[in-house]
Amino acid sequence: MTDSTNSTPHTVQATHAVEVPPDVPMVQLLGPNDELLTTIERAFPKLVIAVRGNGIQLQGDPGDMALVEDLLDELIAIVDAGHPLNRDAVERSIGMLRRKTRERPADVLTMNIVSSRGRTVRPKTLGQKEYVDAIDENTIVFGIGPAGTGKTYLAMAKAVAALQAKEVDRIILTRPAVEAGERLGFLPGSLNEKIDPYLRPLYDALHDMVDPDSIPRLMASGTVEVAPLAYMRGRTLNGAFIILDEAQNTSAEQMKMFLTRLGFGSKMVVTGDVTQVDLPGGTTSGLRVVQDILKGVDDVHFAHLTAQDVVRHRLVSEIVEAYDRFDAHRRTPDKRDGQGPRRAGAAGKKA
Repeated sequence: MTDSTNSTPHTVQATHAVEVPPDVPMVQLLGPNDELLTTIERAFPKLVIAVRGNGIQLQGDPGDMALVEDLLDELIAIVDAGHPLNRDAVERSIGMLRRKTRERPADVLTMNIVSSRGRTVRPKTLGQKEYVDAIDENTIVFGIGPAGTGKTYLAMAKAVAALQAKEVDRIILTRPAVEAGERLGFLPGSLNEKIDPYLRPLYDALHDMVDPDSIPRLMASGTVEVAPLAYMRGRTLNGAFIILDEAQNTSAEQMKMFLTRLGFGSKMVVTGDVTQVDLPGGTTSGLRVVQDILKGVDDVHFAHLTAQDVVRHRLVSEIVEAYDRFDAHRRTPDKRDGQGPRRAGAAGKKA
């Protein structure tokens, strides 16, 4: 490994050689057709990266070189752990290193929650890992954040993992059936057919993590229950992993009703996005007020996910950030608003 630095009045150029361990296949580290190497080069356009055998030569800004060396260490650790690399993992590792997050990208991206049919569910961002850790450490966890941050999906994975480990006897999944333009009573079909569209996202996530052929048996035995929030009233839920999804569409009274269903040996995860409330005008979202009501209560945790935790298409994160900026600007009153006309009116009266 060698270093050299050349200084000029305007730029600082340095070179640095990184030797990849011989047991790490370069095709896994750099991707087929150097796809991952290209991703790194695009992220650091002022850095020259040359690969010869298992050696990687870096030339350019010393700060960028230090970041890329750290990045290569993280990617090697991911490969050593037996996890395949892809462009998403590389980009997320770069983002975490640039933000100087508290945990190593390799620790975040190699954390397995549950595996099914060759697929493994794991967190993809630091915020998601902290959310998953909070579920392990607390009895009631609120996952609050925009669409695409994995709030419900990761909670579902933790529920399935808890059931497989026999930490709970059953999984209960529920959502409020908020009407959007159509009343349930006027929709065609039986009651189950009417409420099915509201619960479909929960079924979809469940199908990703459990053998679909076993789901009817699990539901018939009561091991897995998917039901509207109204069905929770009057019950005490013992030995269960309970997920309330779309909680922004609960009233304050419904939220209290749900939380007081908690029984012995149970865990609750409440997920929602307070920026997408579909309640009728004048109804206060239970997810909004509960943050003030339960603030500081032991064994209750509020995990706030942000646009940085969005794991859908790249544009979803940018859309969320754009809306956040728009909402922040709209909430900021113009200091001059209303003052000009009042002063003019007062002056006119004096005249």
